Amino acid sequence: MSAITPLKQITLIGVGLIGGSFVLDLKRLGRVETVAGIDLNRENLDRALERRVIDEAFTDINAESIGGADLVLIATPVSTLPAVCQAVKPFLRPETLVSDVGSTKQITVEAFRTYLPEHLSHCIAAHPIAGSDRHGALAAQFGLYQDKKLIITPHGDEHSDGLERLESLWQAVGAETLRLSAAEHDAIFAAVSHMPHLLAFAFVHEIFDHPDRQAYLSFAASGFRDFTRIASSHPAIWTDICLANKNSLQDLIGGMRRQLDTLENLLVTENKTALYAYFEEAKNTRDDWLKRQ
Repeated sequence: MSAITPLKQITLIGVGLIGGSFVLDLKRLGRVETVAGIDLNRENLDRALERRVIDEAFTDINAESIGGADLVLIATPVSTLPAVCQAVKPFLRPETLVSDVGSTKQITVEAFRTYLPEHLSHCIAAHPIAGSDRHGALAAQFGLYQDKKLIITPHGDEHSDGLERLESLWQAVGAETLRLSAAEHDAIFAAVSHMPHLLAFAFVHEIFDHPDRQAYLSFAASGFRDFTRIASSHPAIWTDICLANKNSLQDLIGGMRRQLDTLENLLVTENKTALYAYFEEAKNTRDDWLKRQ
C-alpha cells in the first residue's frame, strides 16, 4: 500500500458526512477499489449504497467486514471508540491502518493505547476540520475537504510510513495536513469549535425557556438563523464531544461568564465609549481572521 497504489479496501465504520465524503473523493480519484460500510442503521446503509458512497454494507463488525481492509476508518461518536477498538481487534491484519475522524484526540489516543496496544504502530489519530449540521449518508459530498485542514495528533509509536500513507490520502482529497499534540489539539478546538456549539445551544435554550418564545421566534430572522445554525447539529455527537473535552470547556465557560459580566457592567453604567471599543475590537479581530481564510 504505497502513496500512489490504490487501496484494495477501506472499511468505514459509521457512514455519514465526514467518512462518506472522504471515501467519495477517494473513489472518484481511483485511490480505493472497494469501500465497505458498517452502520447500525440499515436504512442509512441502503442510502449509502444507492449513492455509491459504499460498495458493500454491513451492520456488524466481523471478519468479513474488517478482514480485507487496508484502512479501517472509525467515524462514529467519540464515546464509542473503546467499544469499536475492542470489536475490530480480532479481525485486523498486521498491516491494516486504523484511524478516526473525532473532534477530540486525547480520548482517541487513550483508546488506541488501551484497546489496541499490539496494533498501536498502525493506529493514527486524525481530525478533518470540515463539516455541517447535516448527518447521515445523504450528507456525504464531493469536495468537502478541498482547502480544509486535517490534523494528525501523533502518539509517538506510529510507523512513519503509516503516517505518510494516511497523510497522502487526505492530501489527495484536497486537505492541508498538519500535526499537533493531542492536548494542544483539544485545547484549540474547545475554543474555536466546541465552545461556539455550546453557546449556540445555550442561546436557543434561552429563547425556548422564555414565556414569550413563540412571539420571539415568529420575528426571528437572519441574525438568529446565522448565530444559531450550529445548534441544529446532531445532539449525540455533541454530547460526546463536550463530555470528552469537558476540562477545556469548563475553563472557557468561566471566561465567557467574565465577558458577559463585562458587557452587563458597560450597559448598566451606560459606558458608550467602552462599549463601542469592545464591539470594534471584536469586529476587527473577526475581520482580520476572515481576510486570512
